[in-house]
Amino acid sequence: MIAAVLAVYAVLATTLLPRALIRARWSDRAPRLGISLWLAACASAIASAILAAVATAVPADTIGHGMASVIEACFAMLDNGFDPAAMPIGSWLALLVGALIVVWAASGVGTVLVTARRERRRHAEMLRLLGRRYSELDAIVLDYDEPLVYCLPGRQAEMVITTAALRSLTPEHVAAVLAHEQAHLRGRHHLLLAVAEGLSRAFPGLPLFAKAKKEIVRLVELRADDVAACHHPRIHIAAALVSLATGRAPVFTLGAGGETALARIRRMLHPAVPLRRREKLAGVAAVGVLLAGPAAVALLPGLSALIAHHCHNLFLL
Repeated sequence: MIAAVLAVYAVLATTLLPRALIRARWSDRAPRLGISLWLAACASAIASAILAAVATAVPADTIGHGMASVIEACFAMLDNGFDPAAMPIGSWLALLVGALIVVWAASGVGTVLVTARRERRRHAEMLRLLGRRYSELDAIVLDYDEPLVYCLPGRQAEMVITTAALRSLTPEHVAAVLAHEQAHLRGRHHLLLAVAEGLSRAFPGLPLFAKAKKEIVRLVELRADDVAACHHPRIHIAAALVSLATGRAPVFTLGAGGETALARIRRMLHPAVPLRRREKLAGVAAVGVLLAGPAAVALLPGLSALIAHHCHNLFLL
């Protein structure tokens, strides 16, 4: 029964949950919380599928009797007559499916991280040859006829601005847009994007992961805008985005312009009311439920068995 509940939830989470999250437009008012919610939804769906496989293969009461520690669990399994060799083939197949889900998700994210690191290393070598560092900006200036401002994440993080951008932006606008890129670097947004991209590649065709990738790409830009707006006037950020809207940053970098620029300009000029404390708490609670819910459902029979076992022992004493 528990395995069926978890499996049904995993299916619903990957198909129907993204529709509900998309309709929750409050994420524009709290991008960081929105990112957390999307990542929690992805983790919840994957965890549910894995735990459904485990619940199919492993008896719940065996887990319950051994929850005190790993050693107790091993002895409890033996005491209860649990014999791996006697497990039916269906149980082994269920565990195999769970293991494959873990490996597949990890390989998707790992592939993106490795590829991104390789491409960024190549781009960094190009910047060392063609760019020149401006200590006043703490950035590399690149001779290029398209206005671009972007950051190159990683161990040797760099911010890059083209000569065309320097010509089209005022000093105040340059400072504002570089603060946006600095927010990307400090927030390690490239890792969030790598996770979203990796999961969408690992599980193509599933709406949750495709929507999560698209939304996280948008929300990290909103988050960087908000951080920059803490130190620079919003009008300066909006003006800079107007000049950089059509620019496309190199692959595996984070640029200030792009497809989301127009909506972000409107957001900078007409800021929404921040979330109230009650709304923030509700969002945090939703993240907690998504992360802990599958584990709580999976452990419910085990906890029941554990309580029943100890209550029985106390009664005998």
